[in-house]
Amino acid sequence: MSREINWQKSSFSGEGPQCVEIAARNDDILVRESDDPNIITTTTRDKFAAFIAGVKAGEFDHLVH
Repeated sequence: MSREINWQKSSFSGEGPQCVEIAARNDDILVRESDDPNIITTTTRDKFAAFIAGVKAGEFDHLVH
């Protein structure tokens, strides 16, 4: 029996398909682009937490400015 995956996107994404969506499944975090939802990357919660910490610390700001 498969469980429905509840995808979530940032409120900063706005409307339209140009966003990244995140979901949790068991101990994994799933990541996909809304305009190509068939390609899903899976990572662990620990790795995703480290990535989020880096985002919050500004380590990736140079990629969007």
